[in-house]
Amino acid sequence: MAVTVETVAWGGWPNCRRISNGDVELILTADVGPRLIRYAFPGGGNILLEMADQLGKSGEPDFQPRGGHRVWSAPERFPRTYYPDNEPVEIHAAGSMVEAVAPVERTTGLRKRMAVRMAARGSAVTVVHSIENTLAWPVEVSLWALTMMAPGGMGIAGFPPRGTHPEMLAPTHPLVMWAFTDLSDPRWKFTNKYMLLRQDESRPDPTKLGLFHERTWGAYLRGSDLFVKRCEAHAGRPYPDLGCSYETFANGFTLELETLSPLVKLDTGERVEHAERWSLHSGVVVDEWSDAGLDRAIAPLI
Repeated sequence: MAVTVETVAWGGWPNCRRISNGDVELILTADVGPRLIRYAFPGGGNILLEMADQLGKSGEPDFQPRGGHRVWSAPERFPRTYYPDNEPVEIHAAGSMVEAVAPVERTTGLRKRMAVRMAARGSAVTVVHSIENTLAWPVEVSLWALTMMAPGGMGIAGFPPRGTHPEMLAPTHPLVMWAFTDLSDPRWKFTNKYMLLRQDESRPDPTKLGLFHERTWGAYLRGSDLFVKRCEAHAGRPYPDLGCSYETFANGFTLELETLSPLVKLDTGERVEHAERWSLHSGVVVDEWSDAGLDRAIAPLI
């Protein structure tokens, strides 16, 4: 099937765009954003979080999490990072590509865009995020792509290739903690090759870790549906948060898979992009949470 783009109502917003190739569908909001609020098999459950009490609303003075997928500016600073994406966006469609362009942020001078391109068949989607500087002076920024997952699943990330001692004496990558992270928290599990974080609705306390991997990827298994997002990172370039290209966060209502671009200094009128590649897989079963079990179930899909 060809990719189709149609205007639909979703969650109380009347002007969303549904992008589908018959195998998967995306819902891109137009009344707020840029934001993707649904990624699913047609008629199936949404792998992305939807916060029911915030759907269909707009114009709030403060940032609203809402759910779904969004783009922020990093490093995380208040209030710049938390500029509310609660206004209508321009939608431009050309073939299988649909782009949402936000108004210039009044207090930061930044303009955010999100372009989505879906493959003609299968679940492959490319999401390109961009930030433009409209100020009269340079701004240092990293693109921060955050995906809020529906509750009840397991977040999975891979470490860079492992080695042995004494053959590999130098450190290979950072593993970054936040002050509120407790490594004795039972939601965390580490194997030699993988970092796992379980979303638990009974555990409202936040927890977060980050790492760097040149072939950055994060996955989320909910039931037997597996969401994967990937991006390329660049060794030797500066990254936010002590060098993270990937971060994962969980609290009582969601788990986030987050990728980051290198820090760049944007002059007036300059724009920087950050691309993620998404896929969605059904019938995925992890028979044991070990390197061997994850290698069998997850590694072939990354």
